[in-house]
Amino acid sequence: MQIKDQNTDFETRSLDTVCINESQLEHKWYHNLKYLVIGILFGIVFIKAEIISWYRIQEMFRFQSFHMYGVIGSAVVVGIISVFLIKKFNIKTIYGEKIEFHDKTFNKGQIYGGLIFGLGWAITGACPGPLFAQIGTGATVMIVTLFFAIVGTWVYGYFRDKLPH
Repeated sequence: MQIKDQNTDFETRSLDTVCINESQLEHKWYHNLKYLVIGILFGIVFIKAEIISWYRIQEMFRFQSFHMYGVIGSAVVVGIISVFLIKKFNIKTIYGEKIEFHDKTFNKGQIYGGLIFGLGWAITGACPGPLFAQIGTGATVMIVTLFFAIVGTWVYGYFRDKLPH
């Protein structure tokens, strides 16, 4: 007799972790400064490209402008090309560690999560990436959005085992 409802939650969750490619190397604290510099530069690019503009985001959700779709589409194309090149040439991290890609299966939780994420993005005019750049430009009201993004992350972590994955 074959068991059809075998619990495969462990196998799914083992690939569902944040740190699949976590480095095993130990670095001094100042090695993190490179991420600070890249983050600041990335924020400047977001500001100059108007990616953090609430008005641009609203235009996107109202289908009034191609600007954000062009930015997102360009990022998808760059991502596809990057993953292809990493796989084709077996590119390693700057420290020589192997980069692994794991297949993911589709599940209904991705629909619910995407809808919640998109609704929050449409209401607030911000997704998590640009929040810090928006705050940095003086839109201090976005601190409220950042606070609730953190609360939402905590709530997800708390109820994760009970949610559809």
